[in-house]
Amino acid sequence: MTPRFSPTLATAVVAVASLFALSACNKESASTSQQTATQPIAGGTLTWGVGTEPTCFDPHSSSQQNSFFLIRNFVDSLVAKLADGSFVPWLAKSWTVSEDGKTYNFILRDDVKFTDGTPFNADAVKANFDYIINNKGTTSASASLLVPYDHIEVLSPSELKIVLKQPDSTTLESLSSVKLGFLSPKTLAENKDLCAGGPALVGTGPFTFASYQRGQSVTFAKNPDYHWGPAFAQHQGPAYLDQVVYRFLPEASVRTGALSSGQVDLIEGVQPTDIGVFDKVDGFQYLTGPSATTSFSLNINYTTAPADDVRVRRALRDGFDLDAIVKSVYLGTVRRAWSNIGPDNADHAAALNGSWGNKVEQANKLLDEAGWTQRDADGFRTRDGKRLSIEVGYPQPYVRDSRDVLIRAIQSALRQNIGLDLHLQITTAGDFANQKATGNWTIYPNTDNPSDVAMELWDMLGDKGFLYNAIAKSDPVITGDINQARLLPVGPQRRELLAKIQQYAVDQAYIVPLFAPAYHVAAKSTVHGVGFEPQLDSPASSYDLWTTPASK
Repeated sequence: MTPRFSPTLATAVVAVASLFALSACNKESASTSQQTATQPIAGGTLTWGVGTEPTCFDPHSSSQQNSFFLIRNFVDSLVAKLADGSFVPWLAKSWTVSEDGKTYNFILRDDVKFTDGTPFNADAVKANFDYIINNKGTTSASASLLVPYDHIEVLSPSELKIVLKQPDSTTLESLSSVKLGFLSPKTLAENKDLCAGGPALVGTGPFTFASYQRGQSVTFAKNPDYHWGPAFAQHQGPAYLDQVVYRFLPEASVRTGALSSGQVDLIEGVQPTDIGVFDKVDGFQYLTGPSATTSFSLNINYTTAPADDVRVRRALRDGFDLDAIVKSVYLGTVRRAWSNIGPDNADHAAALNGSWGNKVEQANKLLDEAGWTQRDADGFRTRDGKRLSIEVGYPQPYVRDSRDVLIRAIQSALRQNIGLDLHLQITTAGDFANQKATGNWTIYPNTDNPSDVAMELWDMLGDKGFLYNAIAKSDPVITGDINQARLLPVGPQRRELLAKIQQYAVDQAYIVPLFAPAYHVAAKSTVHGVGFEPQLDSPASSYDLWTTPASK
């Protein structure tokens, strides 16, 4: 067995990791930089204003990115990911990996308990993995991370062996994900509606699930026994806050007003037009997170007509001026995307930059070649009496950050420039789940949260990933390369293959990247410890947050 982590490094990486909370933020008010000299104060309640209400609070079942930083308040993982891409202990103290890459031995902490009093141990890990595997109908988001998984051997209460069917370079990335975080075996055994949340949803995290008012707010209470925080956290021991409340405020103007008037202490999803309300303004701070995960992209089902024609997909990709539209919608606060992998990711294929888009004349020629030469009364192209139309099915719970506005602007440009009907349909989460389960979807707009590129590409384009697992005729070239990338150890050969896959995906227009999203956060200057979780690119949980009294 080859050791992959020395527990003696833990104290060294904590100091480095804590810097990420500040260095990852590329904007902050002057008052923020002065906060680090202030001694943390325990106690009190902090209120967040968030733009999206989770459709599910079960870490094993949720696929909604904006739910994860709320779930992190009560759920921990085996390992933690740092900003530099390395992995360090969390609930596991150390681990070793076999020479063939198929066996991971973990030594667990022996001082961790779920907040219902039951111990966190190897049996609890196995119970969670068994639950995910045995309930794939509802836990598909987590089960997709366990595709290479074969079984767990419990060697002792504090030692376990995870055995894989084949080597997988994304294993530690998966194990650091909130989707493979741990719930109490008692919670799992009771088999209630875990998505619904509430005090019965029990983890090992720094907070307990206190209460939930649908459509209003969710409240988490401090776990006073917590002393096993991740290495990316800014402190160890219990959380500073006694209680944290997340209020669901879907309207950006309402969130801005709530923070400006003092009704909430912290908000996410600050809109470009509202940045000036908080940035470099006395009494407030404004921060933005990194863009290491996927870009917000149009994922095109290339097996369904008319998008099964590469000429149609390329025309859609190049038939509008993406730079101008992104600047118009986001006022220069986000970067236009060239790959579906975020620009801050070390495996981002930089060769794609400047290589595609805004080739309207060429796009029209492609559609002519494909036979879409007639026009209907509304100006859309037709062939054999049928309109050139492709639906974008966007589940309402996932709409945020003016992304529907962006798609509508693209829709208008494509109609005017090339006569393509990009039909935006706001659907329900249930509608999309049914479409995905049958492979009957056309374009799915989204970002994905794992920042390991092989995992991201597999999730969006792999034959057994999140999107294409119900589609039998997926492209064997790209799926084969993606599967090969997951077998390769991290290094130059893997990076070269990942760049090739990104290039192929854009060349074939399987994916049309739009912009590199980042979380925009604003807070009162009395709020301290705001940071971002590297594995998610999202705000971290409220574990490190604390407040000082407002100056009079």
